[in-house]
Amino acid sequence: MPNPFEAVWNILKTSIDNINEPKSPLHVIEVGDCWKYLSIVEEFIRYEEIGLNTTTDDEVTELLNDVIKTCESQVKRLSQFMKQEGIPLPEVSSAKPKSNSKEIPLGVKLTDDEIANGLSFKLLNCMQTCSKGQIDAIRNDVAILWLEFFSEWVTLGTTLKTLMRKRGWLKVPPYYYPPGSPSQ
Repeated sequence: MPNPFEAVWNILKTSIDNINEPKSPLHVIEVGDCWKYLSIVEEFIRYEEIGLNTTTDDEVTELLNDVIKTCESQVKRLSQFMKQEGIPLPEVSSAKPKSNSKEIPLGVKLTDDEIANGLSFKLLNCMQTCSKGQIDAIRNDVAILWLEFFSEWVTLGTTLKTLMRKRGWLKVPPYYYPPGSPSQ
């Protein structure tokens, strides 16, 4: 699936790259945003591993694997950037071992609906953190990193929303009809 932001992204990156700004040190908020985001994404992977251990649904498994690939790619890029900048990496939980979903008791096992809605919540958290990082960024290379991460989540979010709508898992608030509006 092609990235819908690729053309805009290429134009933006080209214009930013041509600025030739001097490379200043990161400020404390940029460092904090990187550190916090890396922690969030690493913990997001643990949730996805739990989901893989509990689901038997092929579409949910495929989505979880796609999200894990995205998270691992972002962790690799951000960790490398942080090491280059001298930022210590956060301690994170260790990977969850693989297990057989049929051996997990039903009262303990996450349902596919819970997994999908948990993914939705965690994806939203990542997108909000990327947006904050983008706003806080002074250096263009940092801003570009946040934009890349955000666009990857938007792409995955559309896939997730389509699956959730298809399965009836999407949590929709009640519709609002203002007083005096024509009834439908």
